[in-house]
Amino acid sequence: MWDINTSSLLSLLQWCDSNFPTGAFNHSFGLETYLQEGKVTDAASFMEWLTVYVKEQFVYSDGLACRLTHEALDQGQWEEIWKLDRLLTVQNLARETREGARRIGERMIKLGAELYEEPLLRQYRERVQAKSAYGHPAIAFAMISRHLQVDRRTALLTYTYSSISSMVQNGVRAIPLGQTNGQKLLMDLQPLLLQAVDIVEELTADDIGIVSPGLEWSQMKHERLHIRLFMS
Repeated sequence: MWDINTSSLLSLLQWCDSNFPTGAFNHSFGLETYLQEGKVTDAASFMEWLTVYVKEQFVYSDGLACRLTHEALDQGQWEEIWKLDRLLTVQNLARETREGARRIGERMIKLGAELYEEPLLRQYRERVQAKSAYGHPAIAFAMISRHLQVDRRTALLTYTYSSISSMVQNGVRAIPLGQTNGQKLLMDLQPLLLQAVDIVEELTADDIGIVSPGLEWSQMKHERLHIRLFMS
């Protein structure tokens, strides 16, 4: 039996579809720097990079933000959400990565507000348009999943899978890898994604923004690459 109703499940699957137009396919979040420096060259080295990205950046940024937003929504603490929106943006030192997250978030907020009758999503969109908020995909996804009455852990796992699945597809195109190798990677990543959710559940708000220096440096260097496939 499903932990959520079938209508919510289908809606979540829609958001996880690689064709869903959030623009994530335009961003490598520093992976392209590793490719051009010859540090990621095949499925094995890509798996190593993904492991570091998930455990040393994603869980402390998007993953934790998704959880904190769910908690703030449960407690009706709207101001905490707007503070988190700002913190996620200003602590992201790499300009392209910061702008990439903002663009994906803005697109998710717009789509969510148009697909669902959810007042908070419309308010978020209005705040972004008024430049009193930046827009972040983790916050938007948390709002959407809560609107769909999805429990927090399912929302965290779904968001983690969706984000890393997009990254795998970008790696498949850029390394390049065959589509079958990409699907094998996603299978091999399943224990890591479950572990990531467990880590997120143990973190506190003070952990937000921790990032591996190597990842952050690669994201900063990306804008100066001579040839680029991705916007970040």
